[in-house]
Amino acid sequence: MNSGEIMYGWAKELYPIHRSLTGKGVRETLGYVQKILPNLEIHSVKSNTAAFDWKVPQEWEITEAYIENENKERIIDLEDNNLHVVSYSCSVDKWLHLDELQNHLHSLPNQPDAIPYITSYYTKNWGFCMTHSQRMKLSEGKYHVVVKSRLFDGQLNFGEIIIPGVEDKEVMLATYICHPAMGNNETSGIVVTMQLAKWLLETKRRYTYRILFIPETIGSITYLSINNNLKRLKDKVIAGFQVTCVGDNNSVSYLKSKYDHSLPDKVVKYYLSTNDIPHKAFSFLERGSDERQWSSPGVDLPFVSLMRSKYLEYPEYHTSLDNINYISALGLEGGYTNIKECISILEANKVFKSLIICEPQLGSRGLYPTVSTLSTKSLVRDMTNFLTYCDGTNDVIDISQIINVNFEDCIVIAEKLLEEQIIIEVHD
Repeated sequence: MNSGEIMYGWAKELYPIHRSLTGKGVRETLGYVQKILPNLEIHSVKSNTAAFDWKVPQEWEITEAYIENENKERIIDLEDNNLHVVSYSCSVDKWLHLDELQNHLHSLPNQPDAIPYITSYYTKNWGFCMTHSQRMKLSEGKYHVVVKSRLFDGQLNFGEIIIPGVEDKEVMLATYICHPAMGNNETSGIVVTMQLAKWLLETKRRYTYRILFIPETIGSITYLSINNNLKRLKDKVIAGFQVTCVGDNNSVSYLKSKYDHSLPDKVVKYYLSTNDIPHKAFSFLERGSDERQWSSPGVDLPFVSLMRSKYLEYPEYHTSLDNINYISALGLEGGYTNIKECISILEANKVFKSLIICEPQLGSRGLYPTVSTLSTKSLVRDMTNFLTYCDGTNDVIDISQIINVNFEDCIVIAEKLLEEQIIIEVHD
């Protein structure tokens, strides 16, 4: 079984869990991840805890929700689809005429067969979501609406894995765990992040990796506000990837960092261009996930997203059409591979400086061929060109693009020059 099939298997088990910002679904999701990744630490923050300009919301618990007509036929039932109830709906049990009920119904006239995903996290309200086709068939009369839920002082939960490397500089991976019944927009990010964590745990690592499974927006804001995390991240993080929308079969979408010139931008652009990967690039002004928080004023972490179909850009987004069938093993494999390859480039990308004034005597070190041919001249030229730009300011990506030699060949050249003590690695 390849990694795409493994991830799709995880996705099928995670997809049905009824998640929201807080509560049982989040804890069940984190418990599932922890079974695959035992070193995941699950944390909790109490409701009403201050988080900069926000506060942690109350925990939401829902046990039942439905609408039935006067014949006691259930028109809508939470049991049928997690999206049928507006997330964080407060408790209600009453009979309403159809015109009154319409004020609490949500549908999509332009997508008549899709159920919308609607939330009301910070305003007390209640509502139901349904297909527009079904809504148009509702007849006059009275309807019994029931939501059995409660808001109470509980906790917000998130998961964190720290994978130490040789260096304490950090690469950060973040995904969210708060959307119910979303295939590409939520479940894909969870399982691809899990697979990346498994790969990193089995790999020799240069950098330390901080991996977060966290409720979107309030989760990231809360994380930044506690345990001196903000200072630690600002001191340590050199690159961040928001992992979302990585499971469908469409082409690649790249969301740039805030100023489009961070280290992860350089890596992603190099990876996409050198592999001729069809993609669409988006400005940071078109952001919509937790890169908003990681790159907000006073935080300013270098974050990018490398997606398949970008959120807000595909019609199935935030509807019941973004389901487990919208993603695939092949799509997940592609989403995983893209980020994995960028991390591999990031790990190998270094800055070097020559230890020798003027051109070194390569022959005395066995680096100059004894027989000169066109191919050997090219190899020598590549090595001397690489060395020319080892001035302590250019990394391997920079030099690769300047001398028009692929990254992997430049790494081989660097290893030879390091072995002969002609160059040294420059650290920050």
